[in-house]
Amino acid sequence: MERCPWCGTDPLYVAYHDQEWGVPEHDDHRLFEFLLLEGAQAGLSWITVLRKRENYRRALDGFDPEKIARYGDRKLEQLLQDAGLIRNRLKMKAAVSNAQAYLDLREAGQTLDALLWGFVDGTPRINRYRSVSEVPAVTPTAEAMSRELKKKGFRFVGPTIMYAFMQAAGLVNDHLISCPRHRQLADG
Repeated sequence: MERCPWCGTDPLYVAYHDQEWGVPEHDDHRLFEFLLLEGAQAGLSWITVLRKRENYRRALDGFDPEKIARYGDRKLEQLLQDAGLIRNRLKMKAAVSNAQAYLDLREAGQTLDALLWGFVDGTPRINRYRSVSEVPAVTPTAEAMSRELKKKGFRFVGPTIMYAFMQAAGLVNDHLISCPRHRQLADG
């Protein structure tokens, strides 16, 4: 099996590549989790976040936006002392404000699924890249998504983060065409 080379041989990374990355996700709760994790990843490698994902699930109450939205200074300080997390104050504060923005979105009668998938007309974009060097870090769609999320109060949602989110949540299929996952996901 000729996987996308970015996942290397780390069993956790390989499992993520083979089972999650690029699979179209429509569950609002899972999309919210991806959004927070992609924001936490900013400036770091994804494997760093992947290794800490279970710690995030524990520390952030299973990514429950209603609980996270109520985190105050005391809880933030507690999170910043947790060695199992990426201890960055701005990223932790962004998780709280993103939970609040998520709840505002829901209160306005909109789902994260509808908002995000609307940028690709509800259908994953199937790319046909032959090498990792062809895969862009950002696209006009990711830029538009970033602008819209920022208008709605989300933070740590820059265009590069949003393109990585689009790849992870299956809004785009960026598996290389030599990777078996490309065809499996393209065939639906």
